[in-house]
Amino acid sequence: MTSETIKETLKQVRYPGYSRDIVSFGLVKDISVEHGAVAVVIELTGGSEEVAHAIKTDAEKCLRELPEVQRVYVGVKTAGTKRPAAQTDGPAPSGQVPEIKRIVAVASGKGGVGKSTLSANLACTLSHLGLKTGLLDCDIYGPSIPLMMGVHKRPELSSNEKLVPPENYGVKLMSMGFLLDDDQPVIWRGPMIVKTIQQFITSVDWGALDILLVDLPPGTGDAQLTLCQTVPLHGGVVITTPQEASLGVVRKGIAMFRKVNVPILGIVENMSHFTTPQGERIEIFGSGGGRKEADRQKTAFLGEIPLYQQIREGGDAGQPVAAQSPDSAPGQAFATIAKNLQTQLKPLPA
Repeated sequence: MTSETIKETLKQVRYPGYSRDIVSFGLVKDISVEHGAVAVVIELTGGSEEVAHAIKTDAEKCLRELPEVQRVYVGVKTAGTKRPAAQTDGPAPSGQVPEIKRIVAVASGKGGVGKSTLSANLACTLSHLGLKTGLLDCDIYGPSIPLMMGVHKRPELSSNEKLVPPENYGVKLMSMGFLLDDDQPVIWRGPMIVKTIQQFITSVDWGALDILLVDLPPGTGDAQLTLCQTVPLHGGVVITTPQEASLGVVRKGIAMFRKVNVPILGIVENMSHFTTPQGERIEIFGSGGGRKEADRQKTAFLGEIPLYQQIREGGDAGQPVAAQSPDSAPGQAFATIAKNLQTQLKPLPA
């Protein structure tokens, strides 16, 4: 039994209200192991007595479950009033947003696989199912949610000086695209991006939401990692196309979520096949890759989205097919994914 073993075990302990653990937050300051006795010092930079007690209790419980451990001492120090600082180059997480019950990220690992199309239609479907839904476009460099959701106006300011998110199809929306003139590029470095995302969470008057979908930018670099650590995520959905070239990058996206202790809620396969007017099924990008990868990763397969012309036309016109034609074949494809997502969310704490 080593200090490294103890540290790995303590990764089971989540900071209350966050999806991340106390080790990745850098709160475990000292570990001593000797003759079956373990002593751990945890230093909090803020939080109530209830938070300190919860962390201490959870840490003691998981350490006592180790077969080699005979005695456990966990000391928790509290200093200052700040939230715990993450061990990243970015700022500390923003913390839970009390009015938002669930925050779910949609990621792809690479561009061009239909992540924003899924986000827009999934948000409309969840709203159609009766959930109070929001959609946050985190693709700062290439925002497409304003086009797909048919909203092009700037947000107004509320009486408490927060941005009021525009709404369409029963979905509250926020995107950098609402704040820019047409074709105006965003030429920012990483810290500016992260700060903007933080403000989109904490400085927007979202109101009471059952779920907020976060449309992440493509890739798995520093910006994506920091975004996952900044936003208190309840889980992530990964979208892919069937071919191996896409699946290889999807594995990196899944590894990214696991690296920051965000639960994988499932995989969605887009562009799964095309059906000709004569009824012939053509698998342009291969077959079954998303389901096989979900099995390999031991995660849920949320559903597949065939190639439908209506999906593309709806996205270009700002009229998502899931909102305009929920009972159509493409609308039902998104309905299946939404219902499977709800099933995956139910066991998770709010």
